[in-house]
Amino acid sequence: MAATLPLTLPASVVGEHRVDLTAKHSDGWAFMTSGVAANAAGETYALSRAVRYRRRDGASPDPFQMDFTYHLITRYAPDGTPTATALYGGATEGSAPTGLTEGSDFCLAVLADGTVAVSSKPGNTHLFSADLSRLVESWRSPWGWEEEKERNGDPYAFSIDVTPSGRLLCGVAEYGVSNWAGQVANLVALSEPGSTLGPGSKATLRAIATHDARSDRQKEADRYPHVVYDGAPVGGSNRPSPSLTEMVSTDDRTRFDYTGCKMGRPAAMGDDLFVVPVFGKTYRSGSRGQVFSFLLLDGQGEERGKLEGMHRYEDSPFTGFYWTVVGDPYRGRAFHLNRYGLYAWDADGRMRSRIPTSDAPFKALTNFLLMGCSPAGELLLVHQKQHLLLRVPVPEDLAGLEDAVRAALKAYGPGRNALKRQYAPVNWHWVDGTAPVHRH
Repeated sequence: MAATLPLTLPASVVGEHRVDLTAKHSDGWAFMTSGVAANAAGETYALSRAVRYRRRDGASPDPFQMDFTYHLITRYAPDGTPTATALYGGATEGSAPTGLTEGSDFCLAVLADGTVAVSSKPGNTHLFSADLSRLVESWRSPWGWEEEKERNGDPYAFSIDVTPSGRLLCGVAEYGVSNWAGQVANLVALSEPGSTLGPGSKATLRAIATHDARSDRQKEADRYPHVVYDGAPVGGSNRPSPSLTEMVSTDDRTRFDYTGCKMGRPAAMGDDLFVVPVFGKTYRSGSRGQVFSFLLLDGQGEERGKLEGMHRYEDSPFTGFYWTVVGDPYRGRAFHLNRYGLYAWDADGRMRSRIPTSDAPFKALTNFLLMGCSPAGELLLVHQKQHLLLRVPVPEDLAGLEDAVRAALKAYGPGRNALKRQYAPVNWHWVDGTAPVHRH
């Protein structure tokens, strides 16, 4: 049965900073969710960000006036009750990110031992205990202006996904790729069975794919000891071949179209099957109809086809920039949601369901972002305006997905109304004062 959960703000933050929940984004206030993950016990974790920026001259020491940037991970019981929140960040001048809040494109994963991992570009990874009470480990990569002072830092990965056996499927950034400045998302890497990620222990990653192999500018200092290929740290020509760019550039036309393309976040469809999005360049004038591919790779980096069936224009993920593909590694399936539809594939890359958002009642899907798939096989959809999480059970036969989504959207309204009676939200902000807040 579908379930609706509130993406909550801690009452302590709202009270400490006297947050005006009626404020708009144009007023310098923003609350958004960037990652959702679930564990086998049915508990859900949500990674959100709260930012306030007030345009004024000079900084104020008054917490009621201060700018701030907070990231929060909230843990929910199977029934949707918030049980704990990890809060990090705080008041800053100009709402500048600081400490653990640095980075971009944040994502969330639950490791096999229950540890919660937060990753972001270019290579930050932070580990929290399952109850969110402890920051277990932190690896940081220089970001923004820091990059000019400190070249390499101590990165791990910019994204982590977990296979059923507990292996880590990671996206890793590199320096010195082609003519790009700074670190670029460029490697798909996999941990070996039995390796662990924890306090003082970086699980070694074996590179299985390179997005862009043009690495003549790389130096010895640009190699990371925890990412290896052929028994040595990845760097220069020591890397998997052919590259993802070469895999999608099958003729002169596609070679031109994929020039300057980028790699999205890898997702696990099994212990030995992964999907990697590759997108062509974006243009200020509009990019609908630009090329994209969802490549299937095995654990050795061999191409196993693509997720088929999407039309380059009619199903374009470039409208709104919807890059995310999520996998269900326990059942060998993949899902994608963009402005034009919800799509589902089997392990062979065959499209098994396409639900157009132009058809009622599925127009409501355009208000959601697809952020994950639970071990129980539920799609995790986030409504960014109403700050609610909708869990949609997926049937074993993907041909029945349309009926399941229709039922979930029908149940969403009553579920939302029940939460409104419980929380009395202001401008769709759900404030919770019951779950303990752990500041890090």
